[in-house]
Amino acid sequence: MGIFSSIKEKLFGKAAQPAAVETASKTTIGGAGVAPATADVSATPSLKDDATGTLGGTPAATPQSVQTGNVDVAAILDDAVAKNGQKLDWRHSIVDLMKALGMDASLAERKELADELGYTGDKGDSAAMNMWLHKALLKALADNGGKVPAELLD
Repeated sequence: MGIFSSIKEKLFGKAAQPAAVETASKTTIGGAGVAPATADVSATPSLKDDATGTLGGTPAATPQSVQTGNVDVAAILDDAVAKNGQKLDWRHSIVDLMKALGMDASLAERKELADELGYTGDKGDSAAMNMWLHKALLKALADNGGKVPAELLD
């Protein structure tokens, strides 16, 4: 997984996935195998409204709708900074943004992120790269469903 994907995962959460169906196996109690209790639910009425395809008249959330909704990046990062305890300025510093998310903000990691986001400048000029990287990351987050304050996208 790339660094950008890791940042997205930390901000947007893991993609909502349908709950996995777990199968219960026989367990041994006092030496005897005991099968899990089951119920025949084939005759149980469904809450699904066949005309609208919704549950109880309300559209059901799908994994895609959960993931593509606007995620308030600023609120999540502000909360992460508050929990971190350090004085971090994620709004102006790529290093502080990565630290707020609990990530490695080393030059090597930032260079790798720059590669992922298409930086073509001199990676030896870390100040210029960091400024570009901060803007590019926020734009990429906005392009991927994040709600980023307009003043940070200019």
